[in-house]
Amino acid sequence: MVVQLDTSSVNSPPNFPSPVAGLVQVFTSSHRNFFTNVMAQALRIAGQGTSVLVVQFLKGGIRQGHERPIQMGQNLDWIRCDLPRCIDTPQLDDTENEALQTLWQHTQKVVFAGKYSLVVLDELSLAINFGLIPEAEVLAFLTKRPPHIDIILTGPDMPKSLLDVADQITEIRRSHSP
Repeated sequence: MVVQLDTSSVNSPPNFPSPVAGLVQVFTSSHRNFFTNVMAQALRIAGQGTSVLVVQFLKGGIRQGHERPIQMGQNLDWIRCDLPRCIDTPQLDDTENEALQTLWQHTQKVVFAGKYSLVVLDELSLAINFGLIPEAEVLAFLTKRPPHIDIILTGPDMPKSLLDVADQITEIRRSHSP
């Protein structure tokens, strides 16, 4: 007797009667040192087979623009602004501003193409608060994104308009001084 198992559905996404809507999650804090929690979540989700993109808007220094993503496993791409330094001020020269705008445009393009199921936009609140990425553009992006894509926004002082559209808000607080 020969038995053959049908495994066609093992590597296929589940077939839900209606699509599962993606969430907008916000992770915010009064300080900037909480990215580890979000990165752990992204790695865990990628390890389960979901495609993940991590975008760090204000980090530079390692020639890691959108044309040279770091690939962590087969499901997680990690890109930074293609700059020789990290951005910590709203005053950018033309080259720095162009690099940041290129990263923002690339991020929107790949999200609208549906390449990733989870997209982490790290320190986006600072880029908005510095006036480097318009808040209205971010709101339009969140509204127009494919409905199945989860978005995680991070950063201190998250604008109220983004908090208002979030499905989940996590505020990270220190219980003691280090």
